[in-house]
Amino acid sequence: MTSKGTPISRRRGAPAARALAMATAVAVALTSVGPAAPPARAQSATRGMPIIRDTEIEQLMRDYATPILRAAGLAKQNVKVVVLNNRSFNAFVMDGRHIFVHAGALFDAKTPNEVIGVFAHETGHMAGGHLQRLREQLASAQTASIIALLAGIGALAAGARAGGGGGDVGMAAIMAPQSAIQRSLLAYVRTQEDQADHAGLKFLNATHQSPRGMVDLFKRLASENLFASKYVDPYLQSHPMPTDRVAALETQAKASPYWDRKDPPELQMRHDMMRAKLSGFLENPGTVARRYPLSDTSLPARYARAISAYRHSDLRQAIAMIDGLISAQPGNPYFHELKGQALLEGGRPAEAVAPLRQASQMSHHAPLIDVMLAQALNATSNKAYAEEAVGLLRNAVSRDPDVPSAYTQLAMAYGRKGDLANADLASAQAAFTSGDLVTARQLATRAKTRLPVGSPAWVRADDIVNVKPANIRAGN
Repeated sequence: MTSKGTPISRRRGAPAARALAMATAVAVALTSVGPAAPPARAQSATRGMPIIRDTEIEQLMRDYATPILRAAGLAKQNVKVVVLNNRSFNAFVMDGRHIFVHAGALFDAKTPNEVIGVFAHETGHMAGGHLQRLREQLASAQTASIIALLAGIGALAAGARAGGGGGDVGMAAIMAPQSAIQRSLLAYVRTQEDQADHAGLKFLNATHQSPRGMVDLFKRLASENLFASKYVDPYLQSHPMPTDRVAALETQAKASPYWDRKDPPELQMRHDMMRAKLSGFLENPGTVARRYPLSDTSLPARYARAISAYRHSDLRQAIAMIDGLISAQPGNPYFHELKGQALLEGGRPAEAVAPLRQASQMSHHAPLIDVMLAQALNATSNKAYAEEAVGLLRNAVSRDPDVPSAYTQLAMAYGRKGDLANADLASAQAAFTSGDLVTARQLATRAKTRLPVGSPAWVRADDIVNVKPANIRAGN
């Protein structure tokens, strides 16, 4: 789009600018297809898509992914599934250690088998080394793009100086190679998608799981995209045409001896509870009420309504609903966690301690639950709880170091104990884990002045002071 009154001679330069932008985009893509930030830091890198951290959901994702990763020979790589708060359907890999999945994919998947099928596909990308190969293709395309761009700009400039039609020749020289390079890259990506589908089928067969979920999900996506597909250049799609992709996949999938195998009922229930939890926390009350009407007395429906009530309604009513869930399943740690969270966020931390203690014990001290318990202990302002909070939090960060709030709560607990040196160090670690390197260095520098030189805590502070951004990698 051009502004009103822009001279034609200036408007002529717009395609050249677009060509330059395309070359720049290729260069940016080359740097983007690299190691992802650690989960807690990835939030700033994926603005608008904060990460969902929840013990119940993360455990289910691990149970879905672990057999597939083992079949792919990736069990030792400690691959983590990271759930992003985005309602669209998507899942992707950015390195060899994380599978990212949108909450929308979990909402839309009606069975565990559908999510497992998605993970099998993404694992196919990792096992096939597609990321490294794509980086190489992008590097090659970037070089070709720049060469073509420079040649075209030279012709464009020569034509402009001559005052003839050479400028149009130069413009064609710029744009034609860009189109060819783009199509070449996208064709390469389509090939990788096909390969990932086939690898996913292999992993599902190796784990004795049905490929039906993968096929059903792709069919649903293809149906939703069918109208749009009729008006899109098929060569410019970053994935194979949906109908072609599904047809090829279905033919192979139906040959699987496990095609008719169903998900275990207990796994389906966990899946339904996960979807209900996401609905209760992320959707507005009206949507939750329509999705889970009062006439639905199932446990997932009651779970969703209880969460929605505590988030948007009367806390007393919510606690009564959560108590009903606990009566139905007294040994479910996540119902006790929910009660504690509702009381804590409702301004009643002292009452939150007991249910959170139960949740912690029942979940074998899950780090995220222990962090919430420590937060409740800190919020009571009872200094007698400080030592317990420190113990819970130190154990939590040793098992899951990517939770900034854990270090923040640890700093508060140390502060209550009067241990300012370790309080500064914990605050520095909170800033570092959040990606605020400037603040982290400032706090770590102050911590070093208060800690015994050479002690383990002093060494950790010194590491933060001397870290370089280029050395920050996922999981480090």
